[in-house]
Amino acid sequence: MGKFDDLPAARRRGLEKMEEVYGFDMSDGTGDFFRYTADHLFADIWQRPGLSDRDRRLLLIGMLTGQGAADVLGIQVPAAYAAGELDEAALKEIVVFLSHYAGWPNGARLNSIVEETVAKAARDAARKARDAGS
Repeated sequence: MGKFDDLPAARRRGLEKMEEVYGFDMSDGTGDFFRYTADHLFADIWQRPGLSDRDRRLLLIGMLTGQGAADVLGIQVPAAYAAGELDEAALKEIVVFLSHYAGWPNGARLNSIVEETVAKAARDAARKARDAGS
C-alpha cells in the first residue's frame, strides 16, 4: 500500500507527481493554495498529453529565469538534474541562452544555481564512492 492510497484520487496523483517533479518526499497539505497546487497543477496540468516533463521543466526554467525567481529555480534545477532530464552540458547551455533573453543578472543567478547543483552532485558522488570503499 502506498503512502497516499487513503487520499482522494486527484490528491494522490498530485502528490505523486509533485514528488516526481521536485525529487523529494511530499506530505499532504491544507488550504486552497495547496489544494490548487496538488489537485490541479500537479494532478492535471503536469500530466496533460503533448509535453514531456522535460519540456515542461525547460519552459518553467526559462520563465523563472526571466522573472528572477531564484528561489524556485533552486528547486527546479537540482530536480531536473537529479531526474536526468537535463545534464550538466544542457544546463550550462541553458544559462548562456537565457542570459541573452532574460538579462545578464538573471542569467548570472541561474548560473550560480547550476554551478552549485553540479558541484553538490559531484560532492555527493565522491562521498558515496568514498563510503563504499570504506
